[in-house]
Amino acid sequence: MTGITRRQVMVGAGMLALSSGLSGPAFAADEKKVLRVAMTAADIPLTTGGPDNGFEGFRATGYTIYDPLVAWDLTQEKAPAKLVPGLAESWSVDPKDPKKWVLKLRPGVKFHDGSAFTADAVIWNLEKLLNDKAPQYDAKQAAQVRSRLSSAASWRKVDDLTVEITTKEVDSFFPYQLTFLLISSPAQFEKLGSNWDKFAAAPSGTGPFRLTSFVPRERAELVANTDYWDKTRKPKIDSLVLLPIPEPSARTAALLSGQVDWIEAPAPDQIPALKAAGNTIASNIYPHYISYMLSFQPDSPFADVKVRKAVNLAIDREGMKELLGGMMIPAVGSVPPGHPWFGNPGFKIRYDPAEAKRLLKEVGYGPDKPLALKVGISTSGSGQMQPLPMNEFIQQNLAEVGVKLEFDVMEWGALLGRWRAGAQGPANKGLSALYMSSGTFDPFNAFIRFFDSRYAAPNGFNWGGFKDPAYDALIAKMLTTFEPAAQDKLLGELHSKVVDDSLVVWIGHDVAPRGLGPKVKKMVQPQSWYVDFTQVEM
Repeated sequence: MTGITRRQVMVGAGMLALSSGLSGPAFAADEKKVLRVAMTAADIPLTTGGPDNGFEGFRATGYTIYDPLVAWDLTQEKAPAKLVPGLAESWSVDPKDPKKWVLKLRPGVKFHDGSAFTADAVIWNLEKLLNDKAPQYDAKQAAQVRSRLSSAASWRKVDDLTVEITTKEVDSFFPYQLTFLLISSPAQFEKLGSNWDKFAAAPSGTGPFRLTSFVPRERAELVANTDYWDKTRKPKIDSLVLLPIPEPSARTAALLSGQVDWIEAPAPDQIPALKAAGNTIASNIYPHYISYMLSFQPDSPFADVKVRKAVNLAIDREGMKELLGGMMIPAVGSVPPGHPWFGNPGFKIRYDPAEAKRLLKEVGYGPDKPLALKVGISTSGSGQMQPLPMNEFIQQNLAEVGVKLEFDVMEWGALLGRWRAGAQGPANKGLSALYMSSGTFDPFNAFIRFFDSRYAAPNGFNWGGFKDPAYDALIAKMLTTFEPAAQDKLLGELHSKVVDDSLVVWIGHDVAPRGLGPKVKKMVQPQSWYVDFTQVEM
């Protein structure tokens, strides 16, 4: 496929949600505080405790129904979200053996089904993801979460409220991984015949909301958990309704017509109309970037650093920002300048088509031999911003320097599957890159999983199969460094190398625009992928 048409973006799930998902008694009860959210996902994320659909899944059916051991503070807008106690009141590394982490659990917490949260539940949930011989092991959840808990090697119960987890190697960043371990109820699983499909329809976590109903690809309804253990996070709304509407114009139309109260990623060209109709646009700096994740396979054009630099120089990021109504920060690396991890790279990411043409000519590409690239992209999805118009824009930019860019367009869930398979996988044959969004809220997600050879797909998210002993050595040093300032210095060195080697084609940083209807009186837009729906007031 060489281009994208408007007809192709009008995907069926968005239209289905508009025609059938926005009706019914739940929407007519004005006396109830019902928040109706239009997601970019094409389906309801998994409800079992290991959400799919990327971080939008964690936002929608993850941190609503469930709690992690280590949580994020999502109550602040002026600083990046920090780690805070969740179901674990504290965590510490054993000074005699830095591979061992001891977690003290919160007493008195109950699951939605009334059973008690204890160390046994933590062990059970680790096994559901990491032990394929355990009776509760769930391949679907493991596919989403296992790689995010990649450091965990073994675990044991110390007492009813203490768990010890041993990592494979010393990993100073391990607490960040525990934010992805959502704790579902062993008692509810057993009650439902040890069947995850049945559990998905009647899940039980310890979170601030309970799922009461859902129809795949159409809607899910969650109600406030009035017995929630954290009194500071009791929901201020009665229920939360999730609607998959992957097409941005359909989401925008739903908000303008009053059929929903909240939309993710509104269509940029319709933001003025949304504001004129009395809606507000919330946005904030986001620990996130959009990029082309590159293949480093021997037959990939991106195996050559000059090609990588040329493509980076061919993209007009300021023009793309204008296309998006200002709702983007042009990316000059994985993190922005001024970030503690930015470092001091020598290669400057900029728009310089003349230099791009020169570099391509040096490696043998030109009018008689144009560079041909094929990139896998999604129609919509978690953190993908506006993938179709953005990629069309890049396609035009690259054409101006003699590069033919072709797309393989698919749903977000399918793209995630391609990511996990790796560039060497049969499904990805012929692909030079994937258009992906990446979080930079912790060192593992920002850098390690992409540039550490141990995480080469299918073992992790190093999709392109990048391997360099110098990178591996620097990452190993970071993982054994526990002092924050020293960690920042090493992370800056790593990021400088990544930019100088152009291991990524950077596009932009998201500012997480959301359209809010007039019924939404208050929300906190944190500097995070996630939003705490308990803070929303209507």
